[in-house]
Amino acid sequence: MKLLSMLVATTLLTSAVAMPAASMFPVQRATGNPEPVFQQNFPDPSIVQDVDGWWYAFGTAGDGKQVQVARAQGLYEEWTLLDIDALPKPGAWTTGMNTWAPDVHRTPDGKYVMYYSGEVAQDSAHHCIGSATADTVTGPYIPDDQPFACDLTVGGAIDPSGFTDADGKQYVLYKIDGNSIGHGGSCGNSVPPIVPTPIMMQEVGEDGVTRIGQPVQIFDRSDDDGPLVEAPRMLLTTDGLYILFFSSGCYLETSYNVNYATSTGVKGPFERASRPILRSGDLGLKAPGGATGVNVGDRVGLAFHANCPEGRCMFVSHTTVRGREVSIRM
Repeated sequence: MKLLSMLVATTLLTSAVAMPAASMFPVQRATGNPEPVFQQNFPDPSIVQDVDGWWYAFGTAGDGKQVQVARAQGLYEEWTLLDIDALPKPGAWTTGMNTWAPDVHRTPDGKYVMYYSGEVAQDSAHHCIGSATADTVTGPYIPDDQPFACDLTVGGAIDPSGFTDADGKQYVLYKIDGNSIGHGGSCGNSVPPIVPTPIMMQEVGEDGVTRIGQPVQIFDRSDDDGPLVEAPRMLLTTDGLYILFFSSGCYLETSYNVNYATSTGVKGPFERASRPILRSGDLGLKAPGGATGVNVGDRVGLAFHANCPEGRCMFVSHTTVRGREVSIRM
């Protein structure tokens, strides 16, 4: 079997701005092997290219930090962990611990907004969506006083991600965490009656946090997905195709995967793929998931996590998009 092709992206401009000290954790240049970009637990990676030309990755709490940060001069080049916590103090409505799935976007005014899943102080069995802002991509991010989305009667909400459409409208996607109030089984939600885990989309203003109208449901699980769908990330290709990346199955099991659906409109309807992009066993990976797709020139790059000895490590790969079919570039 051929291994993941990790080609070097177009050379990017470097920045003279001083950066925080890099971690002494060993890092690894992508060489064509399906190996993590570094040997560290870094689940749910989101990636963004900043105005300085560098790529930045943000990961779930670990290594004593609530939001981990790494950077690379190119998506497929060497990634370095930074010894900083981008969100040292999550919102006061949280426990201040177990922050999940951060996502960062630059707003039109040059500020940065982070969406994150915060553990709810009044009921730590649940998470809700928080927002925070900063003047630089690496923070520190200052949290807003109130959660962005938090309805505990449906299980709370997790896995937020921002998206800017071609017309400049901005949205936040997230998952209703219905399985957190499920009736048991796989990820708490395989025993009937199965609780819905829909993917929601909320339009926001230019600041990235002011809500416009009500959220709309754009996707939900099917029987093929097992207990849930989660980790939604939207991408608009240079050919005008909307790709909704998501994971289904259970992250604690080999059923977890990197899946996707496509549409010609930002709010759907979304057509499910016939097969996940990645599932356990593909390229020797176990429980891949939590993917973010980005445009790199006229191609789509992918960052995701998969099980590793350290926990869940970050991987990157090219993809090939033909019509509505997305596949890992072998």
